[in-house]
Amino acid sequence: MGFNFKSNSLTFGRLMNYRYFLKIAYEGSIYCGWQIQPNASTVQQKLQETMQLFCHLVGDTLGCGRTDTGVHAKEFYLHFDCNTPIENEAEFMYKLNRVLPESIAAFQLFKVGNEAHCRFDAVSRTYEYYILQKKNPFIKNAWYNAAELNLDVMNEGCKLLMQYEDFTSFSKTNTQVFTNNCHITQAHWEQKGDLLVFTIRANRFLRNMVRAVVGSLVDLGKGKYDINHFKSIIESKNRSKAGVSVPAQGLFLTQVNYPINYFESQEKLFLS
Repeated sequence: MGFNFKSNSLTFGRLMNYRYFLKIAYEGSIYCGWQIQPNASTVQQKLQETMQLFCHLVGDTLGCGRTDTGVHAKEFYLHFDCNTPIENEAEFMYKLNRVLPESIAAFQLFKVGNEAHCRFDAVSRTYEYYILQKKNPFIKNAWYNAAELNLDVMNEGCKLLMQYEDFTSFSKTNTQVFTNNCHITQAHWEQKGDLLVFTIRANRFLRNMVRAVVGSLVDLGKGKYDINHFKSIIESKNRSKAGVSVPAQGLFLTQVNYPINYFESQEKLFLS
């Protein structure tokens, strides 16, 4: 009997790994972020503990990104490998959601090829940040801040952001990333009732970047400095020059985009 190498799985007879993407959402208030950490409750930990009840996981799951402590996700993808295929996907999803805590929901399962990667194959991510200007006991996942803000000048700052690529000024230090360059394709503020909503989309984000950007734009909107000073903050590439990081509870990962027809083409690879 010979060995047949295919992707990163080894076939011996019919022994091989099967890769899936899982689309989920979570309310992150009670978690220390996505990634498993010692002596801490995380989304990845809770999800893996539950998934192992219904499928034979090979190794850890891998997320499309790392959300920090207290940050939420309306749309999040992870991929995982099984040593046997999931025969009844509808039943798997039903059982998974029955056991998962209320703070985590699984939406959709996708068959993908063994080379598919939920983080590296994503082409863009979108975040939203919510500021609540009038106290409301029914809106908890937002930053309550009643300060008077100039949205016009804050949106001028957003336009300025999209003219730059190096966002060292808004990144945690010593993160050991290869580059601090990001390509922002969308950034704007809008008023929705008592909520101010900031939307930002880019090919990638640095650690703590969105919360630091929001903090700096809020300072701009308060009149703490003008647009020229905001420009100098970006160009300084110095985190200490930018505003404080705003609270985590107002931040949501809202969309993760993959290439057109990505999942259709991946299912063909899975089945081949």
